[in-house]
Amino acid sequence: MPNTLIIVESPAKAKTIAKYLGKGYTVESSIGHIRDLPKSAAEIPDKYKGEAWARLGLNIEEDFKPLYVVSPDKRAHVAYLRKLAQQADEVILATDDDREGESIAWHLYQELRPKGTVKRMVFHEITKAAIEAAIASPRQIDTNLVEAQEARRALDRLYGYEVSPVLWRKVAPKLSAGRVQSVATRMLVERERERMRFVSAEWWDIEVGCVTGEGEPFPARLAEVDGKRLAQGRDFDPLTGQLKPELMKADANVLRLDEDAARTLAEAIKEQPFTVLSAEEKPFTQKPYAPFITSTLQQEGSRKLGFGAQRTMRSAQKLYEGGYITYMRTDSTTLSAEAISAARSQVKALYGEAYLPAQPRSYTKKAKNAQEAHEAIRPAGNAFKTPDSLKAELGSDEWRLYDLIWKRTVASQMADARGRRMQVRLGGTATDGREALLNASGRSIDFPGFLRAYVEGRDDPQAALEDRETLLPPLVQGERVTAADPEPSGHETQPPARYTEASLVQSLEGAGIGRPSTYASIIGTIQDRGYAAKKGQALVPTWTAFATSALLEGHFGNLVDYDFTARMEEDLDDIAGGRQQRAPYLRSFFLGEGGGMGLRPLIETQMDAIDPRAVATIAVPKLADSGIEVRVGKYGPYLSRGETKGNIPEELAPDELTLEKAEELLSRPSGDRVIGEDPGSGLPVVAKAGRFGPYVQIGEENPPLRTASLFPADDLSTLGLDRALKLLSLPRMVGTSEGEEIWAYNGKYGPYLKRGNDSRSLSFHEQLFTTSLLEAEALFMQPRFGRGRGVAAAPLASYEYPDRAAITLKSGRFGPYLTDGERNATLRKGEDQASLTAEDARSIFEERGKEPKKKVGKASTKKTSTGKSSAGKSSAKSPTRKTASSKTVSGKSTVRKTTTKTAAKKPAAPKSTPLTWAQLKPHLGVLSSQERELVTATRERGEKVEAVAPGLGLDVKKAKGMALQASKKLNQAARG
Repeated sequence: MPNTLIIVESPAKAKTIAKYLGKGYTVESSIGHIRDLPKSAAEIPDKYKGEAWARLGLNIEEDFKPLYVVSPDKRAHVAYLRKLAQQADEVILATDDDREGESIAWHLYQELRPKGTVKRMVFHEITKAAIEAAIASPRQIDTNLVEAQEARRALDRLYGYEVSPVLWRKVAPKLSAGRVQSVATRMLVERERERMRFVSAEWWDIEVGCVTGEGEPFPARLAEVDGKRLAQGRDFDPLTGQLKPELMKADANVLRLDEDAARTLAEAIKEQPFTVLSAEEKPFTQKPYAPFITSTLQQEGSRKLGFGAQRTMRSAQKLYEGGYITYMRTDSTTLSAEAISAARSQVKALYGEAYLPAQPRSYTKKAKNAQEAHEAIRPAGNAFKTPDSLKAELGSDEWRLYDLIWKRTVASQMADARGRRMQVRLGGTATDGREALLNASGRSIDFPGFLRAYVEGRDDPQAALEDRETLLPPLVQGERVTAADPEPSGHETQPPARYTEASLVQSLEGAGIGRPSTYASIIGTIQDRGYAAKKGQALVPTWTAFATSALLEGHFGNLVDYDFTARMEEDLDDIAGGRQQRAPYLRSFFLGEGGGMGLRPLIETQMDAIDPRAVATIAVPKLADSGIEVRVGKYGPYLSRGETKGNIPEELAPDELTLEKAEELLSRPSGDRVIGEDPGSGLPVVAKAGRFGPYVQIGEENPPLRTASLFPADDLSTLGLDRALKLLSLPRMVGTSEGEEIWAYNGKYGPYLKRGNDSRSLSFHEQLFTTSLLEAEALFMQPRFGRGRGVAAAPLASYEYPDRAAITLKSGRFGPYLTDGERNATLRKGEDQASLTAEDARSIFEERGKEPKKKVGKASTKKTSTGKSSAGKSSAKSPTRKTASSKTVSGKSTVRKTTTKTAAKKPAAPKSTPLTWAQLKPHLGVLSSQERELVTATRERGEKVEAVAPGLGLDVKKAKGMALQASKKLNQAARG
């Protein structure tokens, strides 16, 4: 029987596929990409280190020939795959069916160089039928798709490696630029600029509770007064917040009410009769939404589940690899014939014939940036599993996402929703003689159709409210009603909403920028690089993002131009379709061949023209003419007015910086306060309010001679020279013990002592100055338990978790965290522990909970991908690698015998005579207070550790360890 090796990207996918295949197949994973352009100088092969282009990883002179290297952490695994490939009769490369997957397959082929037949296999779902069909109809590697992906990789490298250094030199170190990342950042910044220019305006209207002659109530709204319509939100400029200029003219037919006018008018129409002038009813139909593509899945995951783009894609990846859904990176809304049949079958079974349209629905429209002809994201197989049937199999995130995908897919094959919209106009006279017109509107659903299964989320809560079903009584023209309860209500114009992850993906997709597989990583990158932070669901750009965007817009406009970036995507599509070649395109982009300014000459001509001060100074409309400037410095954003400076808190969003807030920040101690002279150096001692807290330094140069953070009890505004010099004396050498120096440090996580590689925390900061050598030695004799000397802090809160242990909120070394005793999860950035709800806690725990680390090195018995077991030691470098003592040939497993020499037994040590409690008791002084309590309880009173430990705030395992260690100390002391 031939031996076939199938290689996929992930171990989870390999495990699922292996279940469907019999003998003769070995399924392994590449664990993602196996090689890439060098990430650092250390990865450049020796023979290329002298080449000028090696740092870039692209040989410009040879048509941008890439230098690919196997990443250090993949070398052992690649060697293992190479060995399997050499032994196999046939190698099937089964990576994902997109450009990236095609590129991984090509890299595998180039690096492994199999001796047998090589085939390319693609599938869009991991089911037995799909895998068998894919094996039966393989193809060759598509070189055009590979070329397109290689061009994309080269573009990203050229852009990042050439533009990022400009940001380092002109804005701040460690910044980065990216072909799509920088455009997404610009979108966030432009929206925030709009919010900063926005000035809120107020307008009032009147909601009227009307009552028919039969006493039936219904809502209406005042629409006109004396022929002038009341101003509504749509009459205000969405960018400025003010009434549109044409409506501010004297002859404008619009009445803008203030609070007093609204209350007066409400009182004037109260209990007044109104007549129905017209009552119109129109039918409407609403068609179901298309099945999910990557971007719409991310949008709905955000709206309905509160998932970020990365969390959505991580859950979708698990569902795909487990065989539950089809491939999750797609921009096609098409459903296969078997998917349509499966969806229609479930509609009929679950909702009845009435909900099944006569003809199957087809969705063929693609996004502007359509890439490969994949199927839409849907449940896998030709018979969909219902969400209820998978509750026991899937994790919380995966189940909720599957439920969303299942509902959307089934709803896409359901009948239209049908209903009626009602519009009623009522006229009457106020007590002051003014003519008033009311509007009432209603919406009723006669047949819910697909809405029984799925309703799409909305980014705008107000728009979602307008879609609710609102019923009106059966009103007819001429009928009299009473305006029983008029209620004035004030409104403020709202600035343009910030982008959420969902709406940013939607905008990028609409502009034709990026690809389904890149959206999640783009959003993750702009947050990781410090260009944006999440505030609730909104993405708030930082001041650094403003400076970066200003530089790129002002000097490299094309690089962040939306149309230019979209055209780059279209060019890559042309390369994928064989209509354009990679090398000429890269030469045009980078060198400017064929017309236009290339990236390299553009940077060379613009570098000297960039004024760092101008780029770093950000115009804030609300601070105009105040003399206050916002600048981005090396250590973060700050305010400046003359010689006065003030730091801008990280949590303050750009649009929240008002003149009043700026004055307040500048009035705080800026830290640029000389408080005296250092006797040793003669340099000034300066107090500063830094980005990460107040501190003092010696010297005003950068870098200063010395710095020291203030203690929590210190006040920057009243700090004197003596105290500053005392703080600057740290770290302090306490003395020498056991041949090593003991030093007292004020660390990031609190005060501590250090001796060699060992350290002990101190209880409070002032001990840094007072701890003696004897006290330090006693501290190092105690077991190391971190802060609190081993006493576990009480939980801050506890949250119930269905079907499992409760989650507790605790205070840890790196901040508050959640735990169930086995897994831990840190809170998200900006999450407030004080307002954390049980739902928030469960969401964080599911998203970020880390499994306990498994011990490596113990013997274990594993199953290979063919289902056979192999014995051996686990490898820390390659978890999927078979052991040297096990071979798989043609699907059979053979275990190599090994011989182990038995070491000669050492004679047993003579047993010591047990010491009595009377002999041990005088030596209790060598123990810590907790150890004494444990030992005394267990030896003198005969109590169990289990009964004592909770009183000490210790878990039983730790308490037993302490008791054992304390007993050894006592014995040593008594015998010594």
